[in-house]
Amino acid sequence: MDEALNVGFFVVHTSWIVFICIGWIWRRTRRWHLVSIALTAVSWFGLGVWYGWGYCPFTDWHWQVRERLGYRDPASYTQLLLAELTGLDVTRAWADGLTVSIFAIALVLSVALNVRDRRSFTRDTINPKI
Repeated sequence: MDEALNVGFFVVHTSWIVFICIGWIWRRTRRWHLVSIALTAVSWFGLGVWYGWGYCPFTDWHWQVRERLGYRDPASYTQLLLAELTGLDVTRAWADGLTVSIFAIALVLSVALNVRDRRSFTRDTINPKI
């Protein structure tokens, strides 16, 4: 059961991370992306007040499963992903810097594109093209 949970967490958590990285690209997913990035920010900075900055429930639950399986994991989920997917062994500082940088870029792009889309929708609704 724990091995299935381990695989499930890899799939779901990694999918969430990929969506955070690229979900702003497509107009159809931009609202969902903004919601996803907001939920991530609430987790990192809201729950982080009590559990430590950057707290992620997915990581916490995944670490519990992996501990039961006998794994000794790095401090950062990004470190684990980079090691598992590419074989790279990076420091926590490097992994955290990468994570925060990509998150900040995705946040700015998501907000800017959602605002632009909203303005475009409002303008087209008020002055429809004939």
